Amino acid sequence: MKRGNRTNNISAGITATILLLFVIFMNVQPAEAVRLKDISSFSGVRDNALVGYGLVVGLSGTGDGTNSAFTITSMVNMLEKMGVQVDRDSIKPKNVAAVMVTAKMPVSAKPGSPLDVTLSSIGDSKSLFGGVLLLTPLKGIDGNVYALAQGALTVGGFSTTGAAASVSQNVVTVARIPNGATIERSVPFAFNNQRKITINLDMSDFGTIMQVVKRINNAIGGNYASAIDASTVDLAIPDDFRGNMVPLMASLENLEISPDGKAKVVVDEKTGTIVLGRNVRLTKVAIAHGNLQVVVTEGADVSQPGPFAPAGAETVTTPTTGIQVKADNNRLMLVEGATLQELVDGLNAIGATPRDLISILRTMKVAGALHAELEVI
Repeated sequence: MKRGNRTNNISAGITATILLLFVIFMNVQPAEAVRLKDISSFSGVRDNALVGYGLVVGLSGTGDGTNSAFTITSMVNMLEKMGVQVDRDSIKPKNVAAVMVTAKMPVSAKPGSPLDVTLSSIGDSKSLFGGVLLLTPLKGIDGNVYALAQGALTVGGFSTTGAAASVSQNVVTVARIPNGATIERSVPFAFNNQRKITINLDMSDFGTIMQVVKRINNAIGGNYASAIDASTVDLAIPDDFRGNMVPLMASLENLEISPDGKAKVVVDEKTGTIVLGRNVRLTKVAIAHGNLQVVVTEGADVSQPGPFAPAGAETVTTPTTGIQVKADNNRLMLVEGATLQELVDGLNAIGATPRDLISILRTMKVAGALHAELEVI
């Protein structure tokens, strides 16, 4: 009996281990899988841009000068509304700067919620350091006021000027106010009342979009998702989630997707940066890359009359030209392979610099040996 119980326990343990390994292997995702919410956006889940015009006061002589007429006009209008009569010609706004105030309000934000705001000088202010923003209404694209901003500024830098030198770090004409705005009106949008939502991928690829459709339908258990084009999915809301879409969205945005895209090589000629995608392929090609340098130097030889030269002899200046030609004797290098690693190894073998690689990649593309889209930015 003891031997039988021991055998049954071993069998049960083996069975449990097999089931555990089966569950693990079934849930293993590809190494390059990403979440759906990291490569897409959902309709109804977006930020709304707000903008306003305001005045920053309390600056230490680094505000707008008399050339900023709109700053003077704003100060006159503000003081007159407060019952202070001022002479426009006597105002010198050295401690005041006109700024544009911007913020992003989430669609789910409610009245009373705080927002971070960014301030940017629009006059000739030298620095916003130490300033305080006066009460500024922030409007949406429809012209309605959605938030009010006010508070002390934080500037991520400094600027100091002396009689003969100046020093600065970062940009001092842009500042932020954390939680500097308070929402006064929410966007009239009922997220749970939607009958369908649209999913927009950050890329345009038919293979990836069909992968998204299959994963969504398998997760929901029905043919609710359909591809409209290479980057758009329409999803009909199942009846079980009508009026309660948050659980559905929480499960959809965490679906694992392995995005696939077109093979691409991006070249930034300004900085010499080259980025090659993992799907870049090439056929057998021979490369010889060498530089020809021609150096031309100009000089002058001075010829003076000798001690027994006849009267009237003059000093003569004769121009001289020196030419040096230097050519790199690079041998022909055969590069063959079908992977990105082999391409990189082959180009490194001929000692190509980033600037050389740009010329080589362009020439390979023209020759038909580089099977990828070459984009120069």
